Amino acid sequence: MVTSNPALDSLGGYPLARLQDLAGQLRADGRPLHDFSIGDPDEPTPPLIRQALVDAVGAVSRYPTAAGQPALRQAIADWFERRHGVTVDPDRHVLPSAGSKEAVFHLPLAVLDPGGPKRHVLWGDPGYPVYGRGATFAGGISDPLTLRAEDGWRLDLAALDADRLDRACIAWVNHPHNPTGATADVGWYREQLAVAREHDILLASDECYQEVWFDQPAPSALEAADGDLTGVLAFVSLSKRSGMTGYRAGGIVGDPELITRLRLLRPNVGTAPPDFVQVAATAAWNDQAHVDDRRAVFAAKRDVILPFLEEVGVEVSGSQATFYVWFRAPGGDDAAYAEALLGERIVASPGRAFGPGGQGWLRLALVPTVTGCQAAVDRWREAIAAGRLPG
Repeated sequence: MVTSNPALDSLGGYPLARLQDLAGQLRADGRPLHDFSIGDPDEPTPPLIRQALVDAVGAVSRYPTAAGQPALRQAIADWFERRHGVTVDPDRHVLPSAGSKEAVFHLPLAVLDPGGPKRHVLWGDPGYPVYGRGATFAGGISDPLTLRAEDGWRLDLAALDADRLDRACIAWVNHPHNPTGATADVGWYREQLAVAREHDILLASDECYQEVWFDQPAPSALEAADGDLTGVLAFVSLSKRSGMTGYRAGGIVGDPELITRLRLLRPNVGTAPPDFVQVAATAAWNDQAHVDDRRAVFAAKRDVILPFLEEVGVEVSGSQATFYVWFRAPGGDDAAYAEALLGERIVASPGRAFGPGGQGWLRLALVPTVTGCQAAVDRWREAIAAGRLPG
């Protein structure tokens, strides 16, 4: 009999995979489907990025290096300088990745000792499931912290007892936050970094929604480091910023010792983006106009969804940034409301898919076009008026 990794058995299926399967089944009948489940917006990748990729596909294919192309590392460093006022050395502080998901998953393999006393990985629940899953597969212990609306969906490391902190190897923070869309300021990052350093914890900041902001630009954890990047890493991605979800292009920026360690790890798992993707990524990091255009489109979608939810008396929380809207389930049961919405051919993610702390809430990913969002709202409103959905 073939054996199985017990970590895989303990985790089961990926939480959002079932939603993708259900959406695919509904879509197969050819009738309109309003799919707000997975964060993969319908807007096309900007032409300048697509053209850069096409132009970079040569007659001979070569293996990419784990360190990435110098031009790409420089483009990421230049973006951090422009966007966050943070100066980083492209050779010491920057490492390209195949998007941010694989980088998040693989981080514990480089820094967590499965036989040591610091095996715990802290992360906020509800949150991105990969933080805990990466810890488990690396032989560590996933240690989620329950986030609450009254705290702005932000964790507070200082509120934990010293023993729990001393067991931790990594603390994941994520703002703008998936799934709630909550934000944090530089002062909050400074507080978390101070606690992390006191207890020898790596502060890992997932910043893949950094450019999807509306009221004011979202800060980076690296801003809070005030020039000393020891013990802090930022994980960035072009998936949301530039509409490049399928390209798998991102980066890891921060502590030079940890970047060196990750450079040792990553050739073993073979996750460097192909060279033609790196060229396209360089073009994307070097251009801001398309990012501003995409942000305006996401704002227009929010301007359809948020007034509707207010109109029908549905409570919205967080939702200050990202292209996610986080709302309380009418009736209190997120799974039941998600199922009822499916009956109206509207696909939303129940909050429990992001951990027990998400129960009672749902996430809408503003994936459809502005016109598609309006059509979904019209269907939703009609279902409430007809009594098929609670208001």
